Amino acid sequence: MQEHTNAFEPDREINSVLATDCGSTTTKAILIEKVGDEYRLVVRGEAPTTVEAPFEDVTMGARNAIREIEELTGRKFLNDQGVITPTQPDGTGVDIYMSTSSAGGGLQMMVAGVVKTMTAESAARAALGAGAIVMDVISVDDGRKSHEKIQRIRHLRPDMILLSGGIDGGTITHVAEIGELISAAEPKPRLGIGYRLPIIYAGNKHARKHISNILGEKTDLRIVDNLRPVLEMELLGPAREEIHNLFMEHVMAQAPGYNKLMEWTPIPIMPTPGAVGACMQTASSEYDMSVIGVDAGGATTDVFSVFGEFFNRTVSANLGMSYSICNVLLEAGVSNILRWIPFSIEEGALRNRIRNKMIRPTTIPQTLDELIIEQAIAREALRLAFEHHKSLAVGLRGIHRQRTIGDTFEQSGSGETYIDMAELGMLIGSGGVLSHAPRRAQAAMMLLDAFQPESKTMLAVDSIFMMPQLGILASIHPKASMQVFDRDCLVKLGSSIAPVGPNGSVKFGEPCLKVTFDFEGETIEESVPFGSLKLVPIPENKTTEVVIHPARHFDVGRGYGHDLETTVNGGVVGVIIDCRGRPVALPEDVQERNLKLVEWFIAMNMYPEESLRKYAQI
Repeated sequence: MQEHTNAFEPDREINSVLATDCGSTTTKAILIEKVGDEYRLVVRGEAPTTVEAPFEDVTMGARNAIREIEELTGRKFLNDQGVITPTQPDGTGVDIYMSTSSAGGGLQMMVAGVVKTMTAESAARAALGAGAIVMDVISVDDGRKSHEKIQRIRHLRPDMILLSGGIDGGTITHVAEIGELISAAEPKPRLGIGYRLPIIYAGNKHARKHISNILGEKTDLRIVDNLRPVLEMELLGPAREEIHNLFMEHVMAQAPGYNKLMEWTPIPIMPTPGAVGACMQTASSEYDMSVIGVDAGGATTDVFSVFGEFFNRTVSANLGMSYSICNVLLEAGVSNILRWIPFSIEEGALRNRIRNKMIRPTTIPQTLDELIIEQAIAREALRLAFEHHKSLAVGLRGIHRQRTIGDTFEQSGSGETYIDMAELGMLIGSGGVLSHAPRRAQAAMMLLDAFQPESKTMLAVDSIFMMPQLGILASIHPKASMQVFDRDCLVKLGSSIAPVGPNGSVKFGEPCLKVTFDFEGETIEESVPFGSLKLVPIPENKTTEVVIHPARHFDVGRGYGHDLETTVNGGVVGVIIDCRGRPVALPEDVQERNLKLVEWFIAMNMYPEESLRKYAQI
């Protein structure tokens, strides 16, 4: 029997990789192998996660998912000790095994800072970027009384607390005050009764001694570099690294069976959202473009963005497509959902359908009506999650900037969002409602309507949600990770061409864009009026040169009325010319709006045409 060794040599050649993602409900395993000169996905397996009673051992679910891979390949990867590594002379085992996890509720944190819109916000960004769910943000100026904050800390029982505050050399009093609150609460961790709560201090370095005196005895205190050493700088790396370390030491060590799982792999287990973020960052670097990714789950919607050096992740914990679907209705409002439905339905009937989905979260649409309604709700969940993300994806607050006369009329004192849709290179969708849409054009349309990308943007979906495993693989082998990501993970839907505007009053049907395609020696010309969509079938893995001529009221990135020459990628849907305006213009009149929706759906070949014509009674 091969003896398991928990060591990884960075220079060792890797020809086969086995990776699992232990989710809250399902454990997914993938086998990646070197085929010729490139790495490819060979096979995948999945099984129910076994972190809860009656099993209470996460390795059972991992074994079951890997056994499915064994059955599909006819090879052996498991023995009594765990995964066989490295590959043995008889062909059993793999070169390396690694895992991510969000089982047991993932990583749940509280963050605390002095000023809510400055250090506390930086702390929240550090925690979210590390893959945590931020349960609450406590600050000196958050409006709550001291006893309310203490009660809140006791009630939530987070896995760990990130405490920040003050620039280096600044005031110590306020940071000490937050430390005293945490001390008075005497918080207990969610897992592991006999363990002290981990607290990371990433604030004013001159307050470290005071924080150690206040919290050193009662908690497992870790001290790292200040998140905001000076007002103009944010240093999130050390705090994020310590969050990962504590996640391994405390949360994973206490969760049922994780101590065994950790022995199987030489690579530290990563929180699933943190691994997806790593995958997005690697993809942005590999493709040399800005990337936005969204994972629409049953209970939460995660949004990731990478723009230059800025990486941000947000969790909209109340926006999901099953368990949290009623919250989408509450936040979006009935009218915003109805505007995407091209047939008449009473508000009460719509509310009941949504409530049914909440109480039966595993059901899937059985009729075309139900599918269109679910995808209308998805548009609003995605839109709201993205708005939430943009509000947090901002430059540093509290920095004095030189103000121009144009800024005089700006009311907001907060930082500006760094998300520029005109600069966005790729928009990636994930989660059942996007990845498993019956037609890929439906996923493309949901992304277009929710995110409203501008100028030229590549649209894609994650085929089988393997971004977590590829994210952790990127930490040791970025090349293998990106080859599988590009060839087996991403389904490239195609590029969208969308002008900003109209600048002025333009009616539906008036000229908007003329696009000239030079595709494989053939010239294709498309004139698309305002308020319309046009699909040009450029296949996947093909590119085409285009010249875009916008009308004078529209801008495709070079200024209103100025032409743009560029290259666009095809896809399984094709190149989508979206002339509905930014923001998308929908008619106010219900009958007119239904006709317009039907026109768009037919143009995109989203649903059976005869059914759509029946809806709008054309």
